[in-house]
Amino acid sequence: MSSNEHTSKQFDQELESLRARVLQMGGFVEQQVTLAVDALVSADLELCGTIVANDHKVNAMEVGIDEDCSTIIARRQPAAGDLRLIMMVVKTITDLERIGDEAAKIARMAKMVNSVDRVQQPRYVEIRRMANLALEMLRKSLDCFARLDVSGSAEVVRTDQHVDDEFRAILRQLITFMMEDPRTISASIEILFIAKALERIGDHAKNISEYVIYMVKGKDVRHVTLEEIEREIMA
Repeated sequence: MSSNEHTSKQFDQELESLRARVLQMGGFVEQQVTLAVDALVSADLELCGTIVANDHKVNAMEVGIDEDCSTIIARRQPAAGDLRLIMMVVKTITDLERIGDEAAKIARMAKMVNSVDRVQQPRYVEIRRMANLALEMLRKSLDCFARLDVSGSAEVVRTDQHVDDEFRAILRQLITFMMEDPRTISASIEILFIAKALERIGDHAKNISEYVIYMVKGKDVRHVTLEEIEREIMA
């Protein structure tokens, strides 16, 4: 075996290791979001504390992967598709770290909502539905990342519109509650922060899907319409 072939195989292994670690980070972040919503609905204050404490693990994963990407760029000087892959990894872990931040924010808000005696406890049906949509987007975007699936990525982008619709519906409902009964204002504001965190999780999942399209097609589809993305995929 020549040294070039050995180096190429080693490089392939390094890239595969990067992808595997991104998916591992994604799985942990998804778990953080799921547990945060569960802690809200079940009023589990101890679980809220655990989620916030575990956020440092997400940060450490991002730093470790980012450093390895920098090392690979310096040592391998990748070009074309390999460079796009590394750029996709760097951008993806940034979004995953921010999703982790949103999960911790939900946990902190859940602790506040459930640690005070309320005249009327908030309803979580709409929040749960929105959370399920955002989590489905996250799972799908990670699956698209693993399989470099551009069609699935377009579906994630499409679903983001539904998450935005859910957020607006919750906002309208909370405004109504606050107008009808000022005693609900404090809890409603906390629930609004949670809904906004879920909306941001959807945005970050959408970003990850757009990076996949960039990786496969070499086209930056951020800040373009869904119709333009679908045309790019068909091209």
